[in-house]
Amino acid sequence: MSLQRRLLVVLLLCAPLAWAVALLVSANRTRHEVNEFFDTNIIRLARQVQATLRKADAAGAPSSAQEGPSGEADLRDAAIAVWNARGELQMVDREGARLPYRPDAAGFVELTLDGDAWHVYYLQSPRGDWLVAAGQRGYERDEVVWNLVFSHLLPWLLVLPVLLGAMAWGVRRALAPVRGLTAELRSRNADDLQPVPVDHAPRELQPLLAAMNGLFARVEATLARERRFTADAAHELRTPLAVLRAQWDVLRRAADPAEREQAQARLGAGLDRMDRLVTQMLALSRLEATERLPRSAPVAWVPVVEQVMGDVLALAERRDIELACHWPPADAPAFPLQGDVDLLAVLLRNLLDNAVRYAPRGSTVALYFDAGELRVENDGPPLPAQVLQHLGERFHRLDGQAESGSGLGVSIARRIAALHGLALAHGTRADGRGVVARLFRAP
Repeated sequence: MSLQRRLLVVLLLCAPLAWAVALLVSANRTRHEVNEFFDTNIIRLARQVQATLRKADAAGAPSSAQEGPSGEADLRDAAIAVWNARGELQMVDREGARLPYRPDAAGFVELTLDGDAWHVYYLQSPRGDWLVAAGQRGYERDEVVWNLVFSHLLPWLLVLPVLLGAMAWGVRRALAPVRGLTAELRSRNADDLQPVPVDHAPRELQPLLAAMNGLFARVEATLARERRFTADAAHELRTPLAVLRAQWDVLRRAADPAEREQAQARLGAGLDRMDRLVTQMLALSRLEATERLPRSAPVAWVPVVEQVMGDVLALAERRDIELACHWPPADAPAFPLQGDVDLLAVLLRNLLDNAVRYAPRGSTVALYFDAGELRVENDGPPLPAQVLQHLGERFHRLDGQAESGSGLGVSIARRIAALHGLALAHGTRADGRGVVARLFRAP
């Protein structure tokens, strides 16, 4: 069911229901006012009769009350009777003879006479000489109540369809911005992710539109990452694939065993480079699509360092590089951090791998921990300012490098650092030599 239909159903059901409740309350209040009015008149009538009796002669036969023109009223619905101390009727009207003599009664009494409900007021004289009874049939009061209620009911019944129509028009008018938004979104192309204007939208729709615009922005960022990844993959894989094809052709045509063995070695190295490039590209793509850490826990650095150094040990031995790790004193924390251990291992592995690959043979690569930062240092030549400016750009590698690489290691490390609220900076050591990668909390 649509929102508009649901609102109309609720309003069309609630409006008559509220109207009926108001009618019942009005009828009850009208009945109270009518009863109060008639009771006051009956009391006043009984007191006037009693005052008249004080001036009249108490002896004689019962007299009959005079009946004048009745007009619109029905005198059969009212009655009056007077008894003396002995219970003898002294005065009675046409209906008064039906009222019972109740010497013990005082005030209003509800009676049923010949199947009709009567409301009777008994008034005793101060000395007990007279008992006056004035009553009214209950039907008369109900008739007055319902005449008053129905006199107001007819205008309400005439106005109710107009009211319901106005509510239906109001609901449609209020939901017009929703229909306009629907039409606008339906007319958009699949690649149109421009934000929806929020300024002139109703206040109730502004949070929804803000959430939609946020979703559009995230989808656009995701599509941009996918396009960038596709373009990078198409660009960067073209050359390695061409080289592998050429090396395969050389291997297939080689007749000399030595030439064949050399071609096989080159093909294996090319496959290793391709495997590293694809692995790094997939890792970077996954990291860029990650908005928050999948899991977070206090980091224990000792097992992480042992694992990472074990991973780069083969490369360090091949290049005759010594690996070292310097921990702070026992009473000082070693770069306390809350994060994902697996991602931090990838970050540290990339930093150590780069430091080992580009360090001079026979030198040392050291890892330093203290309370505020983590550093990876090597003894290589300091990087020029121009190189530091472009460090971290995708697929950017220094010219003349003998070691294989994809140019993605620093990009991956920076993305993991950003997910942990950290910053990664490269520079030189205090003595002006070597390359230092510093990992610290972002300001």
